[in-house]
Amino acid sequence: MNAVAEASASPPVEVGLIGAGGIGSFHGESLAQRVPGAVLAAVADPAPGVAERLAASLGCPRATLEPAELLADPSIRAVVIAAPPSVHADLIEAAAGAGKAVFCEKPMALTLADADRAIGAARAAGVPLQVGFNRRFAADFRAARDLVASGRVGQVQLMRSLTRDPELADPAVIKPWTIFLETLIHDFDTLRWLNPGARAVEVYAAADALVRPDWRDRGLLDTAVVTVRFDNGALATAEASFQAAYGYDVRGEVFGSAGMVTAGDIHRTSATFHGEDGVVRETVRRNVDLFRDAYTDELAHFVDCVRDGIDPEGTGEDARGALEIALASIDSVREGRPVRVEEVARR
Repeated sequence: MNAVAEASASPPVEVGLIGAGGIGSFHGESLAQRVPGAVLAAVADPAPGVAERLAASLGCPRATLEPAELLADPSIRAVVIAAPPSVHADLIEAAAGAGKAVFCEKPMALTLADADRAIGAARAAGVPLQVGFNRRFAADFRAARDLVASGRVGQVQLMRSLTRDPELADPAVIKPWTIFLETLIHDFDTLRWLNPGARAVEVYAAADALVRPDWRDRGLLDTAVVTVRFDNGALATAEASFQAAYGYDVRGEVFGSAGMVTAGDIHRTSATFHGEDGVVRETVRRNVDLFRDAYTDELAHFVDCVRDGIDPEGTGEDARGALEIALASIDSVREGRPVRVEEVARR
């Protein structure tokens, strides 16, 4: 029996969505239309009218301003948290306390104490906790990881991961250290995942406001490079920019003693136009276009975990490991020196 048939043979998993902004709306659409065995049962968002509009557009029967109302519903077995990062840990704790399985967008928390609180709440309640590291579910990144894990690349020596957003439209909405806590957090998880069994031990980071220098004094850093040293000897770089004029660009690379594997392709299709202006290939402009299947597959995996009692890919512990690197990067920029990850982990 295939996965779709298995999902249809089991009772559907009723899922509540907390947060109906950009990525929350996309997750809601995935749950309502693309994830086998899932039902979008309710949407919660504190902004007036936002939850109602999304629920109506997706045929979802319930909308509320209060996440607590959603969590109190015994028919809802799981929640997807797509609220602002500052409330992630509180919502995870509340959801786990209500006995709900939890999928939370990255970052899971902004401090290690909050990360530990969220992990502890899920563990005490005996519910799955999955964090939204979608690159783990992208076919090319998954193939790269499988090659590394199989030994085909040999001893991992050099690694690279990058995220370049297409534009910085409104700097006023970017909070300080976002480039590490919300953007490069993906790359930190990717580097850890592509180097199985290794632990990050030292971080050196440099960052500046090169896209919008006029916002430097207000704490907006829009360009960053981070060097990470792992305990198996591998050296890695992670870089991010908030302005890639050519499109949304996400790539990864692992170089080892027996070869190299790369992942990531900015092109929308393999079609190439040859004309009087040269050779042109259309590029992707949005994360939900580049990772459309990965975003859907991570939620399908989450629903499988809820239904079948299996452990999720991208756990709270994985999220904590990525957060350690992000916090070490912030300390490195502040202090202008390499920072041992254990310095952060001891807090």
